Amino acid sequence: MAADMKAQIAQATWKLLFERQVKKLTVKDIVEECHITRQAFYYHFEGIPELLRWMIEGYAEETFRQVLAKENAEEGLRCFFVMATNVLPYVKKGMDSNYGQEVRQLLSQYTQRFFAMAADIKNFYPNRTLAEVKVILRYHTQAVIGMLQEWTPEDTNQMDQIVHTVYQLVMEGIPVKEQT
Repeated sequence: MAADMKAQIAQATWKLLFERQVKKLTVKDIVEECHITRQAFYYHFEGIPELLRWMIEGYAEETFRQVLAKENAEEGLRCFFVMATNVLPYVKKGMDSNYGQEVRQLLSQYTQRFFAMAADIKNFYPNRTLAEVKVILRYHTQAVIGMLQEWTPEDTNQMDQIVHTVYQLVMEGIPVKEQT
């Protein structure tokens, strides 16, 4: 029952943020939308940041599951980009709300977690120290988030090329141009 109520609260939050485009999300708005008491809301969540974390975590876990199920790392990266671009309009609206900073921070954490899990499971950087891997993962996380924040319809049309290029950068680094 608790998970069902959490899902109901999350659904009301999605509706407020994305259908009604509420800029200033409040607990009052959420409880009115899902017809529960404030006490019921606070029974399930400490506050809106925890609710947003729960919502993003659920989507992130589903993304991780689907991406890591791909045998080919480049196909996994493509799956990640497809799922990320599908949710992008909602993320942008969440970033435009009064909880934008929390949403940005959570997205960064979960994206870095995704890259860390993939790198560990697929053993992407076997000859690198832990410190080097952390820097590499931070770099790629911020690069991908930056790309997604500026994503365009043209990028969607060129997704295969973008994914291939990002894959090459993640796996091989930036090649040094040979001088002639």
